[in-house]
Amino acid sequence: MEWLLSAAPDPEGCERSWEEDPHGVVLLPAGALWDVLLVPGALGRAALDVLLRCTDRPGPVLAGIGDARLGFFVPPGTSGRWFGEGIRGAGAGTWIAVPHPERLGTGMRWLILPDGEGTLTDPPLLELALREAADLTGT
Repeated sequence: MEWLLSAAPDPEGCERSWEEDPHGVVLLPAGALWDVLLVPGALGRAALDVLLRCTDRPGPVLAGIGDARLGFFVPPGTSGRWFGEGIRGAGAGTWIAVPHPERLGTGMRWLILPDGEGTLTDPPLLELALREAADLTGT
């Protein structure tokens, strides 16, 4: 949780918000500690499956409500380099809704939790996973 809190302009306020409503979300700025690559749900799920076959520990991955989109945490400055139908990047100047790190249930939740050490998904590996996933899903 400390790693996520360190991205907040007001870490204490962020932690307080999560404590008061563990099912709520806080807005954290992208672009400093991480960027987020937002991928359509089916493609993102398939890419995550590929990543999990290739590495023991990808970076954090968020699932949006209804799994409509997945958010892969990547190094800062890399989200703007991605192109593809339905793929969007969130980097400097954008904010990401982030659930409590222990939220794994329904709604917005973590599929891969932050490890607390700042591990992020390797962009070249994610690109390969997305290409393979696109082939598998026909997208």
